[in-house]
Amino acid sequence: MDNAFQVAFQLIVSMDPVLIGIVTLSLQVSLTAVVIASLIALPLGAAIALWQFPGRGLVIVVLNALMGLPPVVAGLMVYLMLSRAGPLGQFGLLFTPTAMVIAQIVLILPIVAALSRQVIEELWWEYREQLQSLVVSRLRAIPTLLWDARFSLLTVVLAGFGRASAEVGAVLIVGGNIAGVTRVMTTAIALETNKGNLPLALGLGIILLLLVASVNAVAYVIGEAAKRRLG
Repeated sequence: MDNAFQVAFQLIVSMDPVLIGIVTLSLQVSLTAVVIASLIALPLGAAIALWQFPGRGLVIVVLNALMGLPPVVAGLMVYLMLSRAGPLGQFGLLFTPTAMVIAQIVLILPIVAALSRQVIEELWWEYREQLQSLVVSRLRAIPTLLWDARFSLLTVVLAGFGRASAEVGAVLIVGGNIAGVTRVMTTAIALETNKGNLPLALGLGIILLLLVASVNAVAYVIGEAAKRRLG
């Protein structure tokens, strides 16, 4: 085991091409998914926070429930959509990085939308009278509130990225874990461990742990900065 750790660190230090390729693809997929999901979820969460409409409570309950959506279920849903018999089968996206991005969007979007809804709703009740006195419509208030809550919302987005980067079930179902094409850190760790290639699995595991720790550290720093700003 000690030798496996030693080789793993050597792979990291020497920038092993296989390891770097897997890490790069993982970051590309997760970052793309987070950006797309956030562009949809942040305005959606804000809209739900500001407007009262029939079924609003049900929408909030569904969003909160989807925050805990099992990755394998999300992967199965996307697989059925992208398979040859599915509505998007003609595009041939299954077992490609694009399919993995879609699966991660399905997982991230409810998290970002639900959490941003809570943040914006609290901010709306705080500034509601002031905005209404300035005759600012709810639609015009959305970008103002999103900007004012940017530190808290960035923490929300980072939480989504953490979920995406550590996910394995959905991307394995829709990506297929194809070497050099759809193999990301989580799926590679599972495969290499089963193959007995512990150095590569450990190397990827170390990088994944550092990545998750870095995301949490950044989220903490941003959260503390937001508290000081509000204080």
